[in-house]
Amino acid sequence: MNPLLLTDGYKLGHREQYPEGTTLVYSNWTPRKSRVEGVDNVVFFGLQYLIKEYLIKRFNQDFFDQPKEDVVTEYKKYVDHYLGVDYNTSHIEDLHDLGYLPIEIKALPEGSEVPIRVPMFTLVNTKPEFFWLTNYLETLLSNIIWQPCTSATIAKQYRKILDKYASETDQENLEFVTWQGHDFSMRGMSGTESSILSGMGHALAFSGSDTLPVAKAFETFYNTDVTKELVIGSVNATEHSVMCAGSKDDEIGTFRRLLETYPTGILSVVSDTWDLWKVLTEYLPQLKEEILGREGKLVIRPDSGDPVDIICGCEDESPIVSKGVIELLWDEFGGTINDQGYKVLNPKIGAIYGDSITIERATQICERLKEKGFASTNVVLGIGSFTYQYNTRDTFGFAMKATYVEVKGEGREIFKDPITDDGTKKSAKGLIKLFCENGRINYKDEVSREEESKGLLQKVFVDGELIIDDSLMKIRERLLS
Repeated sequence: MNPLLLTDGYKLGHREQYPEGTTLVYSNWTPRKSRVEGVDNVVFFGLQYLIKEYLIKRFNQDFFDQPKEDVVTEYKKYVDHYLGVDYNTSHIEDLHDLGYLPIEIKALPEGSEVPIRVPMFTLVNTKPEFFWLTNYLETLLSNIIWQPCTSATIAKQYRKILDKYASETDQENLEFVTWQGHDFSMRGMSGTESSILSGMGHALAFSGSDTLPVAKAFETFYNTDVTKELVIGSVNATEHSVMCAGSKDDEIGTFRRLLETYPTGILSVVSDTWDLWKVLTEYLPQLKEEILGREGKLVIRPDSGDPVDIICGCEDESPIVSKGVIELLWDEFGGTINDQGYKVLNPKIGAIYGDSITIERATQICERLKEKGFASTNVVLGIGSFTYQYNTRDTFGFAMKATYVEVKGEGREIFKDPITDDGTKKSAKGLIKLFCENGRINYKDEVSREEESKGLLQKVFVDGELIIDDSLMKIRERLLS
């Protein structure tokens, strides 16, 4: 598809709506409000993907490298019938003749944690006749970038929680946290690109992921090599069809066959196809010798019920249910008590829970395990679409707004501040400079061109060319340092 069709319909008329003599439009991308409790900084991530995949690849192959007559005729066909007008396409023809996008993007380094209301990047046209292009690209930019930023931010919040409890209950095992939050979201996302963008955001904070295309995407867009560095990883794991195929009457036989099929490494077995408690208290004791004899870990995966109660136990008439998965595994397989006084399961056995996990539930699981004397690292959390799909652009109030224009050679500092709003939609004004203050990124607006050029924002895209080509390794270092 011609990428100029990837826009909101109302953008089509804006070129003629700007004041006569407009030659420059300068805009910024900013998270304006947090709707996630406890999160006041948003992770900036995804711009390099957008630049490589859309502003370079797709604009070249689907617009600039196509015959001008073909792309302009197609564009005019759709717009004419959409608006019911004889649309003037001279500006589209001029852009094709130019052969590249005359846009400059300046941005913070990806992986930066940016306070709410502080811009992450700016856009401005580099040729006066293409002033209309800056905000024409808003729809595409917003559509692609809000989700990786949002998922990366939420993943970082999970990482903070898991790091905190691991530090309090199992300092000897802090490296495990990179595997403790595992991406289970792909099947529940709104499409494959959504899965990849969100999955890459998750993988900034964690190495565990079942969203396989993320590995390919990081190689394509963020300079990784899966043969030389850890990008994402997972383990052999069953699903309910495997357990059902083995029959309910011989579930223990299915477990035994799986242990024989995988004599080494981590093996995750979904264990609540029928009776989780029977698996924990009858089958596992019978298989104890095989489990302890393996060169690896058997991971028990409950997949239904209240995650907090299933893992940690709850008040129940049954003493089995009241203990929960982790305590029952401890009763059978034991483990060690670390220097901080918390119980750590035998390394041959473990648990993962991957249904309906949220930040609140993750916190509750860690806290209740701690209260019971267990290290938080005894369980892995599968973080799925219940976390990552229940978000929108408004989760962090992302918006791209113009704050400076030039009309007939005159610079105008512009802004919006609706009297009917609570202040969320109030924009910056004029040119913007970003700077560091007491370890936090901040901004100053209404600055001169010279002052704007000396801020933290760096040129990453100019006139169709990528200037900074960052790597996953560097981005992770920024985020997790």
